[in-house]
Amino acid sequence: MFKGFKEFLLRGNVVDLAVAVVIGAAFNAVVQKVVDSLINPIIGMVFKADSLDKALMVGLPNGGAIEFGALIGAVINFLIVAAVVYFVFVLPMNKLREASTKIAGEAEREPEVETEQELLSEIRDLLRAQAQAAPAAAALPAPAAATPDATPGTETPGAHRH
Repeated sequence: MFKGFKEFLLRGNVVDLAVAVVIGAAFNAVVQKVVDSLINPIIGMVFKADSLDKALMVGLPNGGAIEFGALIGAVINFLIVAAVVYFVFVLPMNKLREASTKIAGEAEREPEVETEQELLSEIRDLLRAQAQAAPAAAALPAPAAATPDATPGTETPGAHRH
């Protein structure tokens, strides 16, 4: 039982997930600051309100209220956060990744790998060429060998000096 739990904890996916959660929390803080410090003041200036939470409230008979303004504010906030994440983080990272992939692709082009069928065809063709060249080589006369006891200056009949 503990062995399986240990394997689960030490599996790479769990560690990657834990790192993603921690980075996500830090990332959320950055995005929230961008939204709170930059985007929300601009929205408040346009709508002339601090927040939409108290706008468009519909009272209920038992004293409760439906807060359409809060719902609209949450949807707008979500869209703003999504836009900030996309335009500030995702889009630049994709451009950077494309540029680095393009540079890496130009620097390291992998040589074309021949398939097994192509290699076997080449071997067959080479063997066929060797087999056809073997009978032609057998028909050629063998080169004359020099005698080891020949002294310089004396030539054997029929030999030519170069």
